[in-house]
Amino acid sequence: MSTSALILHLTSAVLLLSSAVATDHIVGANKGWNPGINYTLWANNHTFYVGDLISFRYQKTQYNVFQVNKTGYDNCTIDGATGNWSSGKDFILLDKAKRYYFICGTGGCFNGMKVSVLVHPLPPPPRSSMAAEHSSRDSAAARGGRGRGFVGFVLSFVLSVWLGSGWI
Repeated sequence: MSTSALILHLTSAVLLLSSAVATDHIVGANKGWNPGINYTLWANNHTFYVGDLISFRYQKTQYNVFQVNKTGYDNCTIDGATGNWSSGKDFILLDKAKRYYFICGTGGCFNGMKVSVLVHPLPPPPRSSMAAEHSSRDSAAARGGRGRGFVGFVLSFVLSVWLGSGWI
């Protein structure tokens, strides 16, 4: 296996692992982004964290999605929108801990096509894993090395499997 192919595989592995911790919240679940659905109830049944995705599924010839401020949300206006999507399968990264507001800009907002979600910071790791991490760092420091973290561990594992199996 060439070096560039190895780098591509490693990059793919890291992206796969990092995306495994995020949740994709499909607005409206199997009902999608359509008029007459209570999206407030839907949002209240989900917990959103930084790094999660919110995705909208809809007929792209009929609807769209705009990210707006609270005023735009309350009044169903797209003035000052900070984002807009129209593919019919939109994936939006929730990259900050804050309240997000989304509406349909084709008039659907007046028929309930609006949703507000509160995104929380990532929770801290469980205490036991924090203690284990400190223990690992301390022992690595005592050996003169540095702690690698989770991604470093995974990369080391993937490399050892590839090198040990004769894949490269």
